[in-house]
Amino acid sequence: MKILFLGDVVGNSGCSKVTSNLLEQKKINKIDFVIINAENADASGVGLTEEICKDFFKCGVNVITTGNHVWDQKKIMNFIDRENRLLRPKNLFEPAPGKGFEIYTTEKNIRIGVLNLMGNVFMKKCDDVFDASKKFIEKYKLKKDYDFLIIDFHGEITSEKNAIGHYFDGHATLVVGTHTHVPTNDARILKNGTAYQTDAGMCGDYDSVIGMDKFNSLSRFMKKDSVKHFPAKGDATLSGVIVECDIETGLANKIDSFIFGGQLNNN
Repeated sequence: MKILFLGDVVGNSGCSKVTSNLLEQKKINKIDFVIINAENADASGVGLTEEICKDFFKCGVNVITTGNHVWDQKKIMNFIDRENRLLRPKNLFEPAPGKGFEIYTTEKNIRIGVLNLMGNVFMKKCDDVFDASKKFIEKYKLKKDYDFLIIDFHGEITSEKNAIGHYFDGHATLVVGTHTHVPTNDARILKNGTAYQTDAGMCGDYDSVIGMDKFNSLSRFMKKDSVKHFPAKGDATLSGVIVECDIETGLANKIDSFIFGGQLNNN
């Protein structure tokens, strides 16, 4: 069983790269299940829409995760209550539309749990992520409630992501970070069998400042004339990880970074 996780999709450039290439990449890499973080997929670079979600589902995405920008396009609140393949961070303050965890059954009757969490450090206010994680581990068990568990941890700092990885080690198949848009070179299997990477990177134009137009971003940093951030429009790179899963244990046999196209192309 091979699962592909793709990092934050940014703007039209990222969306186009996903919809144009995902089906082919699934075949080439023999991918069985795809999860993608799409909280920046709107043309504005923040939030996502029902139309974007449907386009992703059509091109081979099985589950969409999000983060702190999930509500930036307000109409998504109605759609997320109807679509169980779209998740928001589980530790957002309740009550909130949608859900942060779901179990999906594949055509081969394999149960894949997907958990969306958000960090507390330098992020929008949300419930304590370690308390939420403790309650989750007490309630759900690997190989009992699901065959595999994939966790998208949407956080700002590497230490918090590292800590969550170790906390779920042995309880999850994969813990992968999102939000900072830069792929980290630390893909590995932790001591108790959980695959881990601090950040998956983004699906967007890397000739940018984390997906946003570099000239406007520089002007903002230098306190010159600028406008609100907007996405770069060049050729995007698809960034993420591929994890090979052990059906007997529910843990990981192998994890590899996935980079395709654009500025970071190393395939």
